[in-house]
Amino acid sequence: MNIVLWALQGVLAAVFLGAGLTKMAKPKEDLVAPLGAWVESFPAPAVKLLGLVEVLGAVGLVVPPLVGIAPVLSPLAAVGIVMIMVGAIVAHARESAGSKIAMNVVLGVLAAVVVWGRFGPYAF
Repeated sequence: MNIVLWALQGVLAAVFLGAGLTKMAKPKEDLVAPLGAWVESFPAPAVKLLGLVEVLGAVGLVVPPLVGIAPVLSPLAAVGIVMIMVGAIVAHARESAGSKIAMNVVLGVLAAVVVWGRFGPYAF
């Protein structure tokens, strides 16, 4: 199970690192097409902040246990990702984007499995 949790953490870290860096690097106008209309509802600094939080979550999933310093940060980062996904579901529900909601649910469930595994029987 430890290998499964590491694989989930790696996948989640890759997804959120890419998403976060995209939100931080591109102007708000360029994000509407790939991400959806929700971007227009938020000010540009909020979108950049969300990108930063996603990058920090990605780093928090893998770096602390790899270096052996405060590995409890890994499941805490997964809790943060679950919270981000709940917010994403709400944002996408406002624009009736069913396929995007489905992806948010999948990512949220994967992060919840990491939370359960790392706080529960498979802690570092």
